Amino acid sequence: MDPEKLREKIFPTISVTNKSSLNKFDSNENVVSIGSLLKLTSNDTREFICGWGAAVINVTVTYPINKIIFRQILEGVPANEAVKQLSSEGIRLLYRGILPPLCQKTLSLSIMFSVYEGSRTRLMILINQPILSKIIAANVAGTAEAMLMPLERIQTLLQDWRYHNKFKNTSHAFKFILQNYGFTECYRGLFPIILRNGLSNLTFFTLRDQSKQLIGNDESFLSNFVSGALIGGFTSTLFYPMNVLKIHMQSKIGGRFDNLFFAMRDIWISRNRSFNGFYQGVHLNYMRSFISWGVINASYDFLKNIILL
Repeated sequence: MDPEKLREKIFPTISVTNKSSLNKFDSNENVVSIGSLLKLTSNDTREFICGWGAAVINVTVTYPINKIIFRQILEGVPANEAVKQLSSEGIRLLYRGILPPLCQKTLSLSIMFSVYEGSRTRLMILINQPILSKIIAANVAGTAEAMLMPLERIQTLLQDWRYHNKFKNTSHAFKFILQNYGFTECYRGLFPIILRNGLSNLTFFTLRDQSKQLIGNDESFLSNFVSGALIGGFTSTLFYPMNVLKIHMQSKIGGRFDNLFFAMRDIWISRNRSFNGFYQGVHLNYMRSFISWGVINASYDFLKNIILL
């Protein structure tokens, strides 16, 4: 879209003044206030709300599948053995640890959609470079999502059977970590998360834009579900090893903070020096992501159609 039309659509209240004004950005004989571009708009709020709503639906449906995948990654066991372990632990522990992902995922998706779209549209106005705008926006959104990492960290500990008797719930785990190890312990495994978030966002939104063009006027709830499912399944599978590295790093409490290459070597050795070890649980992960991102994509677009701010 032309930068000027984009400005009028997203920022209708922004005034355009003479380019001799101070602290202004030059664009086609006119200038737009940088300060105005930094202000939150109703479109930013709408993106945030739609992302949040889609995440609530998603977490409720896919958490049990996610827990089976986690057990496979942590223990290196097949799916049927992971199901047996969870079954023996009982229904009471099945949803143990859901609060952190519920909080983390709802906020994460809200940030992902709102920060990405907000950054991309503003960058398009400023530099008018679609590809570069997408790359920067995807990484800005991914880094912003990483601020929620403490919730992901606590979820890892609560899902690990070795800490079932150590932590009662989310607040107890947070209190223990902060009192005994400090705030930095909550950010163990930060680098693979930032790397995963940025690359995943770029892949997802690029393919999503392409699918929108292919579907055109035939867009429906079903088509949005299928496209989101395929894109999400592909993206999560492509960057699955980042999750394996993250969980390996975060399953420890205290001690040295392993770097990415040390963690890779550790997994390589412990999983019989096979690349398959980095994809343990990938089949269930694809199924979960297929369902999850299908629900997210369809719910997000549905909410955007009914929420008008």
